[in-house]
Amino acid sequence: MKEKAEAVQAFVTSVKTFDDVLSYTVRTTKRQGGKTLAAPCLDPVSKKALIEMCNSEGLILIDPLFGNTYGKIDTALTHADLGVAETGTLIINSRSEDLRRATMLSEIHVAYLDESQIRPDMDSVKAEIDKILKTPPAYLAFITGASRTADIERVLTIGVHGPLELHILIMENLLS
Repeated sequence: MKEKAEAVQAFVTSVKTFDDVLSYTVRTTKRQGGKTLAAPCLDPVSKKALIEMCNSEGLILIDPLFGNTYGKIDTALTHADLGVAETGTLIINSRSEDLRRATMLSEIHVAYLDESQIRPDMDSVKAEIDKILKTPPAYLAFITGASRTADIERVLTIGVHGPLELHILIMENLLS
């Protein structure tokens, strides 16, 4: 997973705790000169911890996401449901409109997943994807690296249709 994700310019880091995830996100936002974070699907305890970290670093947690905050999200923190090692792809169950917006409209996307959720290839995620799609509304995002596109002359541009950077934090088997 790490090798393939880094091949598409994602930053991949192993972490031990969820506090490490929050700290990494805050540090990355500060290092890039950002001022705002969005973490649309955090539980109340994690959200409180993130607010405290943001306050101590002079950052703003945008919550909830409303129309006037779009374009102002420096960093989005999300959970990835699955990872595909063969391609370095993250699969995110994006039923939440705020989650979809945060991952598409932020400059930096930090996604975390448990290493037990990494599968070897796309064939091995088929049953899990089918299960997710049976519960409407169903909306899955497949994310492989930062947003990139090229024009007819093959001039590559990063960040046109999504974040400029993707950071993947792999948590060490916390679900097992």
